[in-house]
Amino acid sequence: MPAVTHEEWLRRAKSLHLSGAHHIDGADEPGGGAAFAAVSPRDGQVLAQVADGGAAEVDAAVAAARRAFDTGPWPRLAPAERGRVLLRIADLLQERRAELALTVSLEMGKPITDAHDIELRAAVNTFRWYGQLADKLTDESPHTAPDALALVTREPAGVVGAVVPWNFPLTLAGWKVAPALAAGCTVVLKPSENSPLSALTLARVATEAGLPPGVLNVVNGEGPVAGRALGLHPDVDVLAFTGSTAVGRHFLHYAADSNLKRVWLELGGKSPNIVLPDAPDLDRAAATAAWGIFFNQGEMCTAPSRLLVHSSVADRVTEAVVRRARELRIGDPLDPATEMGALVGESHLGRVLGHIETGREEGARLRTGGERILGETGGTYLEPTVFDGVAPTMRLAREEIFGPVLSVLAFDDLDEAVRLANATEYGLAAGLWTSDLSTAHRVSRALKAGTVWVNCYEEGDLTVPFGGMKQSGNGRDKSAHALEKYTELKTTWIQL
Repeated sequence: MPAVTHEEWLRRAKSLHLSGAHHIDGADEPGGGAAFAAVSPRDGQVLAQVADGGAAEVDAAVAAARRAFDTGPWPRLAPAERGRVLLRIADLLQERRAELALTVSLEMGKPITDAHDIELRAAVNTFRWYGQLADKLTDESPHTAPDALALVTREPAGVVGAVVPWNFPLTLAGWKVAPALAAGCTVVLKPSENSPLSALTLARVATEAGLPPGVLNVVNGEGPVAGRALGLHPDVDVLAFTGSTAVGRHFLHYAADSNLKRVWLELGGKSPNIVLPDAPDLDRAAATAAWGIFFNQGEMCTAPSRLLVHSSVADRVTEAVVRRARELRIGDPLDPATEMGALVGESHLGRVLGHIETGREEGARLRTGGERILGETGGTYLEPTVFDGVAPTMRLAREEIFGPVLSVLAFDDLDEAVRLANATEYGLAAGLWTSDLSTAHRVSRALKAGTVWVNCYEEGDLTVPFGGMKQSGNGRDKSAHALEKYTELKTTWIQL
């Protein structure tokens, strides 16, 4: 896309029409009259009134999804035909990429450059990848005795409830929706109340692309109401959730209290990023550490929020991170030059500031940041923040903050680094910087994390699975493995 100026993005924002109606059974539904305001963290302005769904709207969406699964064409289409629809969705998302990037930037504060170049690229690629994969899957015919034929087939699981957060509203929706659709399931998507508008546009794009009515439905609403109704619904076969560990526990309870639906959870993280003295490039390690914690305002479950640095290089690496934090350009998400935008809202900003104050009280040393800024804009902006002198027992080192706050911990030997890295209830991701191949393999195996990046961070593509260990969840998004969540294995034994 040709470069778009700040002024042009501002003009487009003023003319952008955003509808907050639910999307159920292939059409927009205004709901029962209740609504909530979608507020932009950029400036505190209301973007749209969004239909506020509850049990009635969830019932309608699940009923539509059930009809589409039980009697509609989608699960019965040849996989190649389903794939063609997913590819058409990808094409339409690409055509509307600028509009969708603008919507994401306005509703959750992400810099427009990141929304366009990273978020929308990921969403388009996800639907395209699963569209191409749809007819590449095979069933099994194990070798048996000559008088029998055994078949192992993968069949679509049914109605999928998907509940996704606000930090990557289209990427994470795509990671759930695209493989579920490729498998032949139907979906009810409940986006975060902080970012419903991009998900609603996705549903309308899918309908325009030829997805049959009821196959993808979007219901807005608060988690304790609409999310709870979806989790408890007896006609939902699978529930896929990305969000906090605390809310993930609720979904497990909902499943136990209803129909024992399968629940797949991608939860929080407190990811360690280990820098050894023999890192191939200490400056790059420091720059990547800073990028990783400040990208997306630190609102990432995989954010490398614990920087574990060998004591011999701790000062050098920490100083480089502090310098980068002070250089970051923070401001209007619609300015293409902005490097860090606004946190998602007032309540979340208050929560992050509370963690910063706790860090001060516990005795960690604040090296930079820690204050709210740009208050005159009406937006929710925070300085990039770095603490060092952090002890492993401090809340800074144990609790997920979900903001641009880095804790630096020093260690003296490799065994200590691994102990510190694993001293958390989470196990989502980890980073390691070393030039020694043996060390890279041994430490990667020792780290209790679903993804380990060596001499990089946040790298990868759709061919590899994503998910966590311990209280970071279960199951995997991305890759062909994601289809395991949305299919059932059936054995057919034929006596010949």
